[in-house]
Amino acid sequence: MTHPNKQNLTANPGDRIDDSKSIEQKAEQLAVDSADVTGEHLKVPAFFVVEGEDGEKKALHHVRDAEEISDTIRKARTDESGDRQWW
Repeated sequence: MTHPNKQNLTANPGDRIDDSKSIEQKAEQLAVDSADVTGEHLKVPAFFVVEGEDGEKKALHHVRDAEEISDTIRKARTDESGDRQWW
């Protein structure tokens, strides 16, 4: 549903996407910052910053870009030296 000011609002303010933010600001945004039913405090990032094969960094939203996050994880592997190897 679109709000009268034409922003897509979510039930969770941490899930909101503000494309005017820098990658660094998005990397710090939390989708969840609260205790769960067991009392354990959970912090879940709203964005995951990934670096592609070309070295370009992108901030991927944990909901909107979930498929791309999964694809990136499947592609990126590290060797025994800790160097990234793309498959």
